[in-house]
Amino acid sequence: MSLAKNILLFGATGTIGSFILDAILPVRDQFNRVAIFTSPHTAETKAEHLERLKRKNVEIIIGNVEDEEAIKAAYEGMNLPLSPIYQSQSEYPLGRNTLAQQIPLIRLAAASPNVKWFLPSEYGTDIKYGPASAHEKPHQQKLKVRAFIENEISRDDLSYSYVVTGPFAEMYLNLVPGLEEAGGWDVKSRKAVLLGERGNEEISLTTMTDVGTLVMNTLLHATAESRNSALCVNSFTTTPAKILAEFERQTGQKWESVSRTSSARLRELETQAWEAGKPAATVLTLRRIWTEGGTLYAERDNKAIGEPKVMGLEEVVANEIERVSKL
Repeated sequence: MSLAKNILLFGATGTIGSFILDAILPVRDQFNRVAIFTSPHTAETKAEHLERLKRKNVEIIIGNVEDEEAIKAAYEGMNLPLSPIYQSQSEYPLGRNTLAQQIPLIRLAAASPNVKWFLPSEYGTDIKYGPASAHEKPHQQKLKVRAFIENEISRDDLSYSYVVTGPFAEMYLNLVPGLEEAGGWDVKSRKAVLLGERGNEEISLTTMTDVGTLVMNTLLHATAESRNSALCVNSFTTTPAKILAEFERQTGQKWESVSRTSSARLRELETQAWEAGKPAATVLTLRRIWTEGGTLYAERDNKAIGEPKVMGLEEVVANEIERVSKL
């Protein structure tokens, strides 16, 4: 049985949280209790989904995440050590705006005698990749959370693990209308915009399904190596050129509409977007970081959590082609 005997998930019905819960459900018997904390609005609008989860032995706790008494009750109601996991679509503006909500959750977790381990929302870019990372605008909320849990909380009260996955493969592949220079692939129009000077700059990606798998394996393989540390994990490493080649192979034709956006051009676009206060600024900054090698690690930590089976480029491209065919 997992060392994380009881787990409590926040945001488990959201974009990333749903993938994590889906990964946990098949190994539900590895835990004593699995509970999710959800809002009254979600309880009303997703009632059928929550009923299905109940039938799978998932406890539903309804409350407001900003209500400290509700959070205390959720923590104290779990009478054995538990691991809260905070979910967020953390790689893009909407999710990043909510990241600071974790600080009171962490503070209350440390004060509870029942909570022993906390997995904050770290799914996305490594915010401490190098010295320049501390100055990147999209990283600031995550840095505040890390500073709080590392400097304000005693390890005797609460341990932590950061599951750092790098960019989500599905989102990276998406060519956003009006933001084409930020890169991506459009299967219908056979159009691609490659990032980097040659399109051969390496990038490590993680599918959303694999985010769930990697978090689940972190819970099942709790060791001294995985506690109080950042686990830099991913699905695979590739290049924009290799992604294009795989799309061409699977679609059976050469894509004629192919252009490139250099790192210098990305910097220019992101500066303009930040100055204009556009939400796209975060996306542009992140894609520039990735293009400059900000997802590449000397060694990935998949092995520290049992080396789970993850997806590869061929499967990801096939899934994207199938998704577009159904539109």
